[in-house]
Amino acid sequence: MALEILTSDALGQTRHGFFTRKGGASSGVYAGLNCGSGSKDQAELVQINKDRVAQALDVAPSHLCGVYQVHSPDVVIADGPIIGDKPHADAVVTATPGLALSILTADCQPVLFSDPEAKVIGAAHAGWKGAIGGVLEATLEAMESLGATRANITAVIGPTISLGAYEVGPEFREEFTGHDSSYDRFFTDGKGDRAMFDLPSFGLHRLEAAGVGRAEWTGHCTYSDPDRFYSYRRTCHRSEPDYGRLISAIRL
Repeated sequence: MALEILTSDALGQTRHGFFTRKGGASSGVYAGLNCGSGSKDQAELVQINKDRVAQALDVAPSHLCGVYQVHSPDVVIADGPIIGDKPHADAVVTATPGLALSILTADCQPVLFSDPEAKVIGAAHAGWKGAIGGVLEATLEAMESLGATRANITAVIGPTISLGAYEVGPEFREEFTGHDSSYDRFFTDGKGDRAMFDLPSFGLHRLEAAGVGRAEWTGHCTYSDPDRFYSYRRTCHRSEPDYGRLISAIRL
């Protein structure tokens, strides 16, 4: 099966892809393109999957750069392949041609950034902790340090868990409104004391408030489409033993 690669017209000529789970070598609960080294999948199959992604983006496997994601606001600037242990961070930016920047997700937001005029790109992992902690703004600042202009940056959120599937408790809602009471608009009331959280709308708000030139969401929900996407929350609801990770990547 061929790889399925979702793209956004908003990113123009910048080569990129939000890869679905289709077309990979993994099987079982990981069936498809599992690129999660942190999963319990066979390491050699995960590497095959990553190699297929690198080939699709026309870069050497060593030039597919990722980080050890920890739900932080930390950003790495890559000026060459990331060799050895991956730095603990949740975003990576570069102005070096021939590098592809990658992010792994399984419900959290993958966000790809491009300033085509300055030839600076970025990729960020923005779950709720990273988004409220400032990882999107930190990515923009890192891109600016490489010569990007915020108003020229396009940011696109890829497949992520959406409002209809993201049920949270009252303490979650209170944490957000404790930061800013206006954040209550990203919640709708659920059953009892539960609420539904609109993660992609919150991500778009943070990007727009930060002054990006253009911000979009592809509109895909990871939870509701098991044939195309891995989902941590769906795995928990199904009591499955583990889950795969989707990869999103962008290159100069």
